Amino acid sequence: MNEWKTNVRTPIHYTSNGGTSVMRFRPKVVAFVVLIVLVLLIILLLPNPKQASGGESRVLFDRGNANIIRGSFTMSSSAYNTTYPMSPVKRTSTGRKYRIGMITDLDTNSKLEDPSHTWVAYMKKGYLTISSSNNIVTVDIDDEEIALQSHLAQGDRAMELSELVCFNGKLYTVDDRTGVVYQVLDDKVLPWVILPDGDGSSTKGFKGEWMAVKDHLMYVGGLGKEWTTITGELVNYFPQWVKLVSHSGALQHLDWVDNYNAMRNTAGFPYPGYMIHESGVWSDVHQSWFFLPRRASTERYDETEDEHRATNLILKCDSSFKNVVVSKIGVVNPIRGFSSFKFVPETNDNVIVALKTEEDRGNIATYFTVFTLDGIILVPDTKFADIKYEGIEFI
Repeated sequence: MNEWKTNVRTPIHYTSNGGTSVMRFRPKVVAFVVLIVLVLLIILLLPNPKQASGGESRVLFDRGNANIIRGSFTMSSSAYNTTYPMSPVKRTSTGRKYRIGMITDLDTNSKLEDPSHTWVAYMKKGYLTISSSNNIVTVDIDDEEIALQSHLAQGDRAMELSELVCFNGKLYTVDDRTGVVYQVLDDKVLPWVILPDGDGSSTKGFKGEWMAVKDHLMYVGGLGKEWTTITGELVNYFPQWVKLVSHSGALQHLDWVDNYNAMRNTAGFPYPGYMIHESGVWSDVHQSWFFLPRRASTERYDETEDEHRATNLILKCDSSFKNVVVSKIGVVNPIRGFSSFKFVPETNDNVIVALKTEEDRGNIATYFTVFTLDGIILVPDTKFADIKYEGIEFI
């Protein structure tokens, strides 16, 4: 040890062209340099706080929409595909022709009677033609019916598809039993994202009823009313949460209780009354949400009576749901309510094509209709199926 101390204190001599020089070894300087190096290493090895979440669940506050958000969210660096509609528009001397698609929700009839555990939904395509002045519209539905099959199920139910939406240049639908969001590709459905119920902590699939695109993000919403028993007793608020999905498949859970309540209270259906939503769309043109509620009542929910509580309402809401405007479209038919709608492209979001469905004591039917925001009916309710189609989109 004494020899080591002597060597440390002894100057080191080296020879250069100019002669012999002396370099003194200073222990305090060496210790300081070592300390600086250690500090720098610690800083470099610390995790980046922006990457530390690693997909863990966290609660955030979205100031833009004043909603509680649950879940991690990482935006993809890949470019968003803004193509819409997906098929080229056919232009004529008198107007435009768009390809449309519609998809079924067969409820318990979606299960095939075979041992392969297969569930099926059907898709129909057609054309919507609109005049250059946007005041003459025709809708033609193809005879062909495309069978879409899946083996994914929950509680022995599946493929009860509630909506269609074009997102990131692809066509998507949602199963309101399993919570699976599928990409529709030709005659196949490809599972993409699974949506859990409520705030995301449930093992039950989310009962998705409507899908919309806003700011390159997909919103998937449910019924918008509290979950109750068949006679109206409160169970939970899970259907008043909304799912937010990025085009890379990242998922957030949004608490929309206040938003849904703002719509139904303004429309005159406060609790224990209710409003049921199966269609919602965001308009970039109007910078507003639009909803066509399927059913509403000032009375407490009752499963049997609910079949006769359809509406003819259209709700326009700003992004914060502080300003809700209620209007009426045509004459209400108590058994025929809205299940899906989209704005016709290139109409300045003024013309709407919508589906209406009937479920009355076991009798089922689907109609299409076209109208303007100010209530002018361009195509009256037109029946085209004896099964329930719950999604329509320009494809």
